[in-house]
Amino acid sequence: MNYNGKAAQQNKYDAIVIGSGLSGGWAAKELTEKGLTVLMLERGHELIHITGYKTAMMDPWEFKHRGRITEAQRKTHEFVSRDDPYGEANGSYWFKDSDAPYEEIKPFDWFRPNIVGGKSIMWGRQSYRWSDRDFEANARDGHGSDWPIRYKDIAPWYDYVEGFAGISGQKEGYAPLPDGVFQPPMEMNCVEQSVKKGIESNFKNRIMTIGRTANVTVATHGRGPCQYRNLCSRGCPFGAYFSTQSTTLPPAMATGRLTVRPDSIVSEVLYDEQKQKATGVRVIDANTSATREYYATIIFVNASTVGTTFILMNSVSSRFPNGLGNDSGVLGHYLMDHQMGAGAWGEAIGFDDRYYFGRRANGIYVPKFRNVDDKEKRDYVRGFGYQGGASRTGWERGIAEMGIGAGFKDSLSTPGIWIMGLGAFGECLPYYDNQVTLDQTKRDKWGLPTAVFNCEFKENEKNMSKDMMNDAAEMLDAAGLKNVKTYQRSSTPGQAIHEVGTARMGKDPKHSVLNEWNQMHAVKNVFVTDGASFASTNCCNPSLTFMAITARASDHAVSELKKGNI
Repeated sequence: MNYNGKAAQQNKYDAIVIGSGLSGGWAAKELTEKGLTVLMLERGHELIHITGYKTAMMDPWEFKHRGRITEAQRKTHEFVSRDDPYGEANGSYWFKDSDAPYEEIKPFDWFRPNIVGGKSIMWGRQSYRWSDRDFEANARDGHGSDWPIRYKDIAPWYDYVEGFAGISGQKEGYAPLPDGVFQPPMEMNCVEQSVKKGIESNFKNRIMTIGRTANVTVATHGRGPCQYRNLCSRGCPFGAYFSTQSTTLPPAMATGRLTVRPDSIVSEVLYDEQKQKATGVRVIDANTSATREYYATIIFVNASTVGTTFILMNSVSSRFPNGLGNDSGVLGHYLMDHQMGAGAWGEAIGFDDRYYFGRRANGIYVPKFRNVDDKEKRDYVRGFGYQGGASRTGWERGIAEMGIGAGFKDSLSTPGIWIMGLGAFGECLPYYDNQVTLDQTKRDKWGLPTAVFNCEFKENEKNMSKDMMNDAAEMLDAAGLKNVKTYQRSSTPGQAIHEVGTARMGKDPKHSVLNEWNQMHAVKNVFVTDGASFASTNCCNPSLTFMAITARASDHAVSELKKGNI
């Protein structure tokens, strides 16, 4: 893709955006619409909206391996194949681990996309605002560095991005989960409605709402409404969910000021010690390994939490021997992700004459209710929320049954029992020793160093996990479900794919990399607005906050540029 030929010939732009995912797409949109020429660099291959989604309309029997991956794929995709997001239907969207394997001192799952659009094509789309208490958490309990912003600073930007991205949901008036600008909500099914009543009638400080999801329910900005296919991770030809391709790239391209270069691996940000500014980036062609440099006045690093930190740590000079902007020494530290693997499920009785429509690409949400005020004292700080839903078992239940003949087949043509589950996402505290580093002695296919992970959940998270399991069972039991079963499986960082931290915002340059505008303390023309910038992780999905802080930072960057401050 090349939409600005003259600038491409000169290798000079007003701004460079590294990465094309959720935050990178927003940066490109905002900067181009404000008049800047922008180069977007993406290490992954080109993926064209609609025509690029080759498997979007395929039926299960049309897949050679019925959706499963081969042993050969497991060998070349050693890490990403350990969990569900990687499958036959979207296998070409993910990075081949064997080209750049990473190391684990402690287990970490790094899900790396390999496409324009990044994880915005495969994400879960749950979109929740953080409350003021979430932004105050570090200062309140003394864990981590205080956020330099509060809810009032970002609330107008939540409004802005929700209105454009299209978030469907229900207003609840529940302070720990601020309401937003919503499209009409998706409908809960009969069991979910019953469980909602049961939870809210038995627990004064708990609510259950339909998921707030970036699936539009009403056509908007040329995008069609959700078709209830629940095949989102293949790419949506209807544009029904927010992605870079469907939502932020079209308006950015329409300005005529955007150049997109796929297959472009940014190895480092270039720094001019006399000007005390970043001047551009060095890029490795993913196919030929040839190198090239591009230059810009402003640089947004949006390569995802670990990708961004990798680039910054690899950007060394005599001024920054430990990574660009790393005067504080915290770059790469305070790596966080949500813990999972705990919850409960049960059987709903009395709804056998009811069913539901389609395959809703969304679930329910029970927002945080533990430690939402200073009165409650648990054996852990922070909290957790639940995602889940109710459905009826299908013919798959017959796989484990001993049966044969017409009667057995007939029984499987009738829907099975209703089940309802709640699975928790728990907050992880920011720990200095949870980190990613670079091993310069081991090089990948392109001659770049190897990422090394040393990250774990600690005592606070383990204590929290007990409540994550028991509280789920307590609510389902109170709501009238039968045969309630709990589970508490071990979870490792990275599995939730909500990794944040490692180049955090903060008020004090001695303890942070970025200021309140996501701008480097030490290099004023470099901005980081993806998950790397987070000072804590809360317990709800971070993507909506990525969008809001990116729009906010982009506005500030252009304002400062016009004033001549950067």
